Amino acid sequence: MTDDAIAAANGILREKGYAERDLAVHPGPRGKALLKGNKILSPLSDEADVVLRVVRELVPSDAELGPRVIRPADLRAQLGA
Repeated sequence: MTDDAIAAANGILREKGYAERDLAVHPGPRGKALLKGNKILSPLSDEADVVLRVVRELVPSDAELGPRVIRPADLRAQLGA
């Protein structure tokens, strides 16, 4: 399931216009997934399904984000809301 969620998240990020160096999901330690790249202040680490949900629902398209950088704290706050 972890690999499927990571692959799905990366597919969504590509559809949203991100190059892998700018924003991508990678396998992390202990079955976690990491959302990291040039467009995020610091990596976001969580269960793969949670990261997939963040990518699907909370990460704006590259065009919408523009020159700004995503803050993981903002994503966490929106996730909990």
